[in-house]
Amino acid sequence: MNPSSTPPASARTARPARSTKPQGQWKIDGTTPLNPNEEFKQADNGLNVRQRIIDLYSKVGYSQIPHDDLFGRFRWWGLYTQRKQGIDAARTSKLEAEALSDEYFMMRIRLDGGAVTTDQVRVIAGISTELARDTADISDRQNIQLHWIRIEDVPEIWERLNNSGMDSVEACGDVPRVILGSPVAGIAADELIDPTPVIEEIKTKYINNPEFSNLPRKYKTAITGHPSLDVVHEINDVSFVAVVHPELGIGYDLWVGGGLSTVPMLAKRVGVFVRPEEAAEVWAGVTSIFRDYGYRRQRTRNRLKFLVNDWGVEKFRQILQDEYLGRELADGPAPERASGGHDHVGIHEQKDGKVWVGAAGTVGRVSGTILSQIADLAEAAGSKRIRFTPHQKLLILDVDPAKAEELVEGLAAIGLYARPSIFRRGTMACTGIEYCKLAFVETKDLGRTLIDELEQRLADVDLGDTQLSININGCQNSCARIQVADIGLKGQLVGGDTFGFQAHLGGGLADAPEREGGELGRTVRGHKVTAEELPDWTERVIRRFAADRTEGETFAQWAHRADEESFA
Repeated sequence: MNPSSTPPASARTARPARSTKPQGQWKIDGTTPLNPNEEFKQADNGLNVRQRIIDLYSKVGYSQIPHDDLFGRFRWWGLYTQRKQGIDAARTSKLEAEALSDEYFMMRIRLDGGAVTTDQVRVIAGISTELARDTADISDRQNIQLHWIRIEDVPEIWERLNNSGMDSVEACGDVPRVILGSPVAGIAADELIDPTPVIEEIKTKYINNPEFSNLPRKYKTAITGHPSLDVVHEINDVSFVAVVHPELGIGYDLWVGGGLSTVPMLAKRVGVFVRPEEAAEVWAGVTSIFRDYGYRRQRTRNRLKFLVNDWGVEKFRQILQDEYLGRELADGPAPERASGGHDHVGIHEQKDGKVWVGAAGTVGRVSGTILSQIADLAEAAGSKRIRFTPHQKLLILDVDPAKAEELVEGLAAIGLYARPSIFRRGTMACTGIEYCKLAFVETKDLGRTLIDELEQRLADVDLGDTQLSININGCQNSCARIQVADIGLKGQLVGGDTFGFQAHLGGGLADAPEREGGELGRTVRGHKVTAEELPDWTERVIRRFAADRTEGETFAQWAHRADEESFA
């Protein structure tokens, strides 16, 4: 395959009259690039940069890499330049990418559905310990991220990944990124359907495919067959959620247009029933709409959510059916209210009599050394399969029930807990200023400190079976999903030069059993919290919730009714 940068034929056919203010919609405005980002994408497809990395850049070194490859096309293969150490937060938004970047990379390993074998985990662990300074983070996209990657080592890393059935293709960039899948696909006794065949079909047909390697911007997919609604489907561009149709049986409900960042929007139901055998085709149809009609003029307005918001789902459905599928889709039911724990932490029986053990680490931070130990512990318990989750957790599948408790103890010894505190279980954090060029605030160590403090300070508070999510983000872009957390913390500078956060309170998604649906958090606009004050402030807010809540009231419900003084 020789990926081309030429727009596909579907975007070059007869078009309606050009709009008075072109938005870069290929099927309406034509394919002439309207900004530098679109120019470099059309000049050469991002998929082509792989061979240049192997043949040229890995030999001549970082300083010889052209700008459009280094800060553009490299993303198509999971590579971002890493933040230069020592650049303080005050300069984050003032410096260009070149000045902010170190001569090292973050590499995101693509793991669709979060599924890996213990042998594959050992390969990642070896890359980490030998070529990435023993770094590894579990992301909330079911990926593993490595840091301190040298351009000289990238070909060897790819060879190791490819030889073990993994890759980094389209892990970043304006492409279909990793597909979120239920971590308990194929093993949970209560799942409606195993989405693995759909994930595999999409990956085989459409990933690393030039038809879909030049989208307006990032494009995120989620698929689940589990009633816990465990893939945060409301905040993805396209999602398939298992439902039971009264006449057609089990299939999927289609959702489109979700996304957070600075303009958060929850996805909308299209209202159609998608049979399992047509799900990949429908995915391609939705993706083609984004490619052909998505806004390309401004990168602040080029996610699918803006098109869906402007069109409405009725028009979206009609375009999908008429122009891309050539047939009507049946009307379908909405998913049932979520049941069970969406993060799958703990010991749970599989449909085959074995068990899986789900464990929470600390804000996704692990290491190559820890990954190697996880593989050893899994195999000692009879398992060869591991899955990462959309909540920075991991599951060890196919465990011999007689060895489950021994595995739980072994995991706890390396900082992974099958019976974590409410705070360790519910806290997530993005990469933060340690490595990210966009961040203002350190997140990982801060998250660890906050968890430790809350576990000690609130040991006397009875929160019952309350679920509590605390999501920490280093900037406004919401990689850690701040607007849909009980307590979402958006990193920023407070008072000009102090690390701090703006709080979003009471957000959440329908994956929590007590929720009827997703809801964005309430922004506490008048109150900023410095990083130093964060443990004290969080303790105060949680104590007030515990004292003031009514019977059965969740934190989110309380946060939306409480007065602003409760959050001071």
